[in-house]
Parts: sequence; structure tokens; C-alpha cells
Amino acid sequence: MAPPSSALPLFGRALCAMVTPFTDDGLLDLDGAQLLAERLVADGCDGLVLSGTTGESPTTSDSEKAALVRAVAEAVGDRATVVAGVGSFATRHTVEMALQAEKAGADGLLVVTPYYSKPPQDAVEAHFLEVADASGLPLALYDIPGRTGTRIEPETMLRLAEHPRIVAVKDCAYDLMGSQKVMSRTDLAYYTGCDEFILALYAVGGVGYISTVANAVPRQLRAILDAFDAGDTDGARRRQQQSMELIELMMGSGLPGTVTSKALLGSLGLPGGPVRAPLRPAGREATDGLLSAYEALRQADLVSAGGEQG
Repeated sequence: MAPPSSALPLFGRALCAMVTPFTDDGLLDLDGAQLLAERLVADGCDGLVLSGTTGESPTTSDSEKAALVRAVAEAVGDRATVVAGVGSFATRHTVEMALQAEKAGADGLLVVTPYYSKPPQDAVEAHFLEVADASGLPLALYDIPGRTGTRIEPETMLRLAEHPRIVAVKDCAYDLMGSQKVMSRTDLAYYTGCDEFILALYAVGGVGYISTVANAVPRQLRAILDAFDAGDTDGARRRQQQSMELIELMMGSGLPGTVTSKALLGSLGLPGGPVRAPLRPAGREATDGLLSAYEALRQADLVSAGGEQG
């Protein structure tokens, strides 16, 4: 784990929800995962979140998830945190995966709300507490009701924040009022999981992001936080706005972020490989649009960097 700092949240500020690279025949590509992890850290990521939504957790096995944690932890060493996605629809299975991730070398856990069965809030709370009690690792709660069908309600968050190992939230609830309510009354570290909210959540007390788009442009997204921290709020706003074309194409075009990330990474000659069914690869038109937006952001970043240096 990266060394603690009073200025840096436990998991860092700029985290990438990393894709899980596969070989052309669909097998886990651990060499590719290490290369991608090293690139992301070199370009400004404080942490890597593995086997989340973007990491295709529904279609990877428990043994693949553990192998991925071991490989990435070995690659990045103490330069970045490694947070393992371990959530499932079953509490017992989630606990098993949490213990497996801890043994494999993870620094923290990302635990999604149990999905499909739509448990009531008391059951949601009990689920997270059981996972937190089972492992010695710190937990980030993953609140993404659009996928799970169940919200972690703010009042539930307030109670869960009392557990010493529940330390963070990946916020994909699209409820800025609810998020601010919890942030104002707890020490939970809030990370936006929605790239369009990077600056918005950071400005009202969030600690950073867990980003899918960072697979392609880690340095450009980190620059939003760096500008804000330096007091350059106009620069932070400009960088957020410059990123929006690519963010929209990757996250709001009707294709999953995993699909768009792997399409762009592949076009740039970076590890990613194919997606696993039922996902399907992006078409040529979508990929060309992603490349065009990527290049536009890269050029805008060069102009911004030149202006700052001048």
C-alpha cells in the first residue's frame, strides 16, 4: 500500500476502475494486466480498483479475481493501492471473496450492494457489517442502484459509517444532496464513480474518483483534481469540460464502459483484449469516434499544460 499521508485519503484520490485484460482467446492476461497497471500508476493513478463493473466481475471466476490481485499488487508494489471488488448477491460468497482478496494482497475491498434480490435496508446493512467483520481490510461501499436495483440509503450509510473498517464510498447514486448529507455527518471518503461528477463532488467534499475513463486518460483526469488543489478553479473547470466529449462517448453512448474502454485501449495498442459475452465489442464507427475524442482531449491537454508552464 502507498505510504499514509495526512493529505491523501487511505486509497488515494485518483483511482482507476481498471479493465481486466484478456488474451485473444478470452483467457486472463496477467502480463497485460501488469503492463496496464504500471502505465496507469506512472500516469498519475494513486490506486487501482480491480474486478468492479468495468473489470467484468460478473464473468470472471473467483480464482481469476485472486490471480489478478496478486499480479497487479506485484506490479505496482507500494506505489499505489490495490482495491479488490468482492461484492456479489450472496453474503457468504462475498465474505469468501473478501478473505481471498486479503490473502492475495489487496489493500482494500470494494463491496457492491447485493443485487437482484432487492434486500431491504436492514438486510443491506447486515450484509455490509458481516463482510466488514470478516476481514481486516478497509471497505469502500459501492452504491450503484442503477445496476443493483437497491440504494444504500443515506440513513443506512450513516449507521454503517460507525464501523471502523467501513471507510469509503464509491458513489454512483446520482444523488448529490444525499451524498453531501452523509459527507457532512461522517468521515466516509466519497469517491465519485461517475466521471462527469469528478469536479462537482470534489468541490463539495469528495476525496476523488474511481474512474472508468481513466483507463484511457489517467493523467488528464488527475489534472482536474490537481488544478483544484492548486487553487486554479477555472483551470479545473476547463479541464473537466474538455474531458466531457470523451466521457460522454465512453459512458453515455449506450455502450458499457468496459466495451468503450477496451475498444480505445486496443486502438492505442494497450492491453485490454476482448470483452466476455454477453458483452460484445464496439463497432468501427464507435471506435473511430472514441479515438477522435481521445485525440481532441490529448491536444487540449497539451495546450493547457503549455499555458500553465508559461
